Amino acid sequence: MIEVLLLRKVFYLLLILIAVVSGCSGLSPASNVSDQTLPQSQEAGQQPARAPLLKAKVTRVVDGDTVHVRLNGTDQTVRLIGVDTPETVKPNSPVQPYGKEASGYTRSQLEGKTVYIEKDVQDRDKYGRLLAYIWLDQPTAVSDLEIRGKLFNARLLLEGYAQILTIPPDVKYVDYFIGYQKEARDGNKGLWGPSAHTPPPQDQGQHTTVYITRTGKKYHLEGCSSLARSQIPISLPDAKAKGYGSCKVCKPPL
Repeated sequence: MIEVLLLRKVFYLLLILIAVVSGCSGLSPASNVSDQTLPQSQEAGQQPARAPLLKAKVTRVVDGDTVHVRLNGTDQTVRLIGVDTPETVKPNSPVQPYGKEASGYTRSQLEGKTVYIEKDVQDRDKYGRLLAYIWLDQPTAVSDLEIRGKLFNARLLLEGYAQILTIPPDVKYVDYFIGYQKEARDGNKGLWGPSAHTPPPQDQGQHTTVYITRTGKKYHLEGCSSLARSQIPISLPDAKAKGYGSCKVCKPPL
């Protein structure tokens, strides 16, 4: 009788042990999953977010950086964000050097074409023009390769038909644009070439490019030590209009 009782106890203990072992092994996969680190894109948080694109047709080119489009059944005047081409149609002003070439390039690339409009923060400028980036084709991703090949604003800079003219808060692609202008300048392309003249407004200070930071209250020359953390190009008149003062270190024009 005692032997039977001992056997039963051993049997029950074995059952309990099996149940405990099974329970622990069942929890193991779940704990492994929770400890895994999911792969993350290295570009996350570094690239501009993709914005909705509006399909439009370019009906007329005004000059290198301004066009008319047919958008959602209405006619709109679009001013390209972040770039400035030499003037050709400004009232009471002469045609600026390399202006006709810039206008001709924009006409050859855009007039009569279907394009894709992307907005930034501000909707329109003080003249009522729609502020936009113009994509020649829909981008598959926001990357340097796509921007170079498909964003017309970038093409103007890369080919030397425009200079940077960024007015905050519309600075979505400013980091790319800074690099593209440098490439064109280093490569003597377009208005940076030896045979081209720098547009007069640059010399007169009307469109002189200075730089501001995201938190500072001064404007600076390119290369100023105060621009170590951030630099946003902006025209000198716009910097003054927004209340920025001249840096005492690099001493940009007043």
